[in-house]
Amino acid sequence: MDDERLILKARGGDKDAENELLKKYMPMAKSISAGFFISGGTAEDLFQEAMVGLYSAINCFSPDNGANFTTYAYRCMRNAVLDAVKKNTGAKNRALNNFVPIVEISDVYSPNDPEDELIRREQRSEFLQKISKILSSLEFKATVMYLDGLSASEIAVALDKNAKSVDNALNRAKNKLHKSYYTEC
Repeated sequence: MDDERLILKARGGDKDAENELLKKYMPMAKSISAGFFISGGTAEDLFQEAMVGLYSAINCFSPDNGANFTTYAYRCMRNAVLDAVKKNTGAKNRALNNFVPIVEISDVYSPNDPEDELIRREQRSEFLQKISKILSSLEFKATVMYLDGLSASEIAVALDKNAKSVDNALNRAKNKLHKSYYTEC
């Protein structure tokens, strides 16, 4: 049965349909929550936040807006985890102070071969080590957060910087990386 039919049944009170959707998207919730760290919390705490986001997606999704449910659910779960991290980091929206990207998550979840996943993680680690030698601390943090899907304004809040500083840091990073790439080639 497709997601839209399951959603309609779940909204009508069919617990089996709701459980089927929750079970189907549980690996995505685990993957999303694994990409963040919360000081004083556990991985299970963030996983539960992702599941709350999934439950919200089931109850709020509308196929009329043109999005598919997988993408919508991904965004709801990711936003729920980000909100939890923001709330936990304290003082008035100093969101993501302890943000630690662990794995790269694509916009639409697709299960991969474990070997491919390991290779992708190793490549990401090598890439991050390489750019950390080229970029300043602010440029590196802003670039990693940008690559993980945060907007410049979200990065500014997370790093407690003004938006212009973050924008400048991202532009400097882009220029340095561009220059470094063409120097190697």
